Amino acid sequence: MAGRLDPVLGREAEVSRVLRVLARRTKSNCCLVGAPGVGKTAVVEAVAQRIAAGRVPPQLRACRELWSLDVGAMLAGTAMRGDFEERVRALLAEARAAAGELVLFVDELHLLVGAGRAEGSAVDAANLLKPLLARGEVRCLGATTSEEYRQLVLRGDAAFERRFQVLEVPEPDAAAAAEMLRGLLPRYAAHHRLDAAQEGVAEAAVELARRCVRGRSMPDKAIDVLDEACGLAAHAGAGEVRVEHVRAAAQRWSAARWRPPEASGMPALLSWLRQPWSRL
Repeated sequence: MAGRLDPVLGREAEVSRVLRVLARRTKSNCCLVGAPGVGKTAVVEAVAQRIAAGRVPPQLRACRELWSLDVGAMLAGTAMRGDFEERVRALLAEARAAAGELVLFVDELHLLVGAGRAEGSAVDAANLLKPLLARGEVRCLGATTSEEYRQLVLRGDAAFERRFQVLEVPEPDAAAAAEMLRGLLPRYAAHHRLDAAQEGVAEAAVELARRCVRGRSMPDKAIDVLDEACGLAAHAGAGEVRVEHVRAAAQRWSAARWRPPEASGMPALLSWLRQPWSRL
């Protein structure tokens, strides 16, 4: 796994908390909750790196792997009643056989509730997983947005929800986001065949993403600006990514936001004009 995952900076507190929850004797399951783009998946990747390196609490020393459960892939092609249930049971049987040696990661955890449920049946993926969680036979790490988690609680599956310790993953401030980008910058520069990066590129990407990219969270939107800036630098034949490339990338985001709606009619145009635009 070394070198295959990007470095994760600025999330040591969240990673340590996840590992402490996974090391518990009971309710050793954790659900990461936060807005899209704040870095929930990055926290999971950091946990995977710690597991692979053996830098975990003593209770997790036997753990060697982190499996990722794709609910959509499990549902694909399940035309016949019982197909999905059969797949889930087979997966959970493998997980039970490797008890103590793996962590099961479920992105979009809320999708387990109702997944594969046939008409007139109460059996879904969440109900199949609950007994294993209750007996501590599987350690589970989930991730979902704050809104989807709220809906999960409101839907009333309290028995499933209470098996998890909830960990909020907050959006990083500008300083923390810049630190994250500085750690990622060498990877993006290498990907775009660039030799170096001008000082201040990470900070510029964070600030300009904050000003130009609305409706999304840090650090995801700053990473997108940085990636595009590196691409612009490479296309221009520059040996390094510079602040001017970051500015150009951010301007492209801003220009895309300023494109009028394709829908015809005055209401659509007025709605577009009322948006809180922020020029560079």
